[in-house]
Amino acid sequence: MAGERRWFAPLGSPLLVWSLLAALTFLRLLVAAWSPVSADEAYYWTWSHALAPGYLDHPPMTALWIAAGTFLCGDTALGIRLLAPLAATLGTLLLAGACRDLLATPAAVAIRAAILLNATLLLGVGAVTMTPDTPLLFFWTAALAAFGRVIATGRGAWWLAAGVAIGLAMDSKYTALLTAAGLPLWLLLTAAGRRWLFTPWPWLAAALALLLFAPVLEWNAAHAWASFIRQGGRTGDWHPARAVRYLAELVGGQAGLATPIIFVLLVCGIGRLARRAAGPGETLLVAVTLPAALVFVQHAFGDRVQANWPGLLYPACAIAAAPIARRWGRAGAMLGFALTGLVYLQSVAAPLPLPRPLDVTLMRLAGWPALAARAAAIAGPGVPLVADEYGLASELAFAGTGHAVLAAEPRWRLFTLPHPALGSVRMLLVRSTKRKDAPDPLLFSDVGRLATLDRGRPGRLAERYTLYRVTLRPGLPANLGTELALLPVPSRR
Repeated sequence: MAGERRWFAPLGSPLLVWSLLAALTFLRLLVAAWSPVSADEAYYWTWSHALAPGYLDHPPMTALWIAAGTFLCGDTALGIRLLAPLAATLGTLLLAGACRDLLATPAAVAIRAAILLNATLLLGVGAVTMTPDTPLLFFWTAALAAFGRVIATGRGAWWLAAGVAIGLAMDSKYTALLTAAGLPLWLLLTAAGRRWLFTPWPWLAAALALLLFAPVLEWNAAHAWASFIRQGGRTGDWHPARAVRYLAELVGGQAGLATPIIFVLLVCGIGRLARRAAGPGETLLVAVTLPAALVFVQHAFGDRVQANWPGLLYPACAIAAAPIARRWGRAGAMLGFALTGLVYLQSVAAPLPLPRPLDVTLMRLAGWPALAARAAAIAGPGVPLVADEYGLASELAFAGTGHAVLAAEPRWRLFTLPHPALGSVRMLLVRSTKRKDAPDPLLFSDVGRLATLDRGRPGRLAERYTLYRVTLRPGLPANLGTELALLPVPSRR
């Protein structure tokens, strides 16, 4: 206990801990309000104006969170992201409770787990942006907290809370299935788990999770399993010759998102539990982490693992790392918060002259409203804007230039957005110069190149776009007409 108090001593009293958490939440709300909206966030914003039980890319939870935030704050950056800082705060408390219950640790160690997770770039950036990982991380942390209560109290009713949390996590992102799949292993292979199998509680929890996930299943069934095929299609590749490169990228990506010191602590923490796991909480953490980690490693033998995918494992790993983070935990937290602070500063004010490939905020955030305004000015009064890339089209719509914005891609067939029959209409097509193909001749005729626009910051180019004057072909067949969607008009408050 003395060692735990020394590590925790700089935080002082519990009142100071609460004050620091409140200050961190306030800072995150400011960054969420002041940072430009990324193309992915603008795309998810269009989902919130076409609410459905599923989408081509992900389940619907992100759209529901954005709809709630924009209901309160309007179609603004803060509205889109409002629930992210709040979820990070509540998730911090849930993680500390999960650590306390799963490992039977003192409060200082439980708070240490929460500090480690908050110091990662994964949570630091995720707390000021809105992507499917944001609700996923929150609901999976809530599930771990519920399982902690199951183990600490022996009360079966906590299984119901766990089932609800898992169902909502699956409604956030399909990768929740990977961690949830470890629970049957824990129930079958451990004595603590097998005791629960002879009660109704795990079965009721599973039924609740499936009930909450059922609308996603129904939507997929009604749309030829489009979302499952899109996500599941990534698992079939097998290219062992590329494994070294992809595995290196996997490790490097996690070291970057977790920050280097914390990444080592997370790996060592879960590895230590895997070697010595004895208690029910320890075995549960191993069961929901290692099988999923092996899936990501297997995937790296065939294709690239996106850095954010394994982020779902971080809460359990932070709990596992907390007891061993006495010496290096403080240094890791300081480094992690410092790096997160730099990301916050760069996203809001961009004071650092980083090389273009390293400045993620430049590539993802910079210059969208100015691009939309300049394109609208060139289009002229009443001329619709159109884009055949979903993120670009969503940014043009979110900018709110007063021009109608249409998106032209097959994915829009699956949205409950207006698919207008416009006939022969002149439009301004905005396309990235990275696109080497010509505008779709089945959709557009009379294509004339007008100008080139840059997006970025003063003196810093993020991306270049070509503007085309095009005419929408009249009498489009139904299958092509539904590829053209009228995007929502933002409501500012």
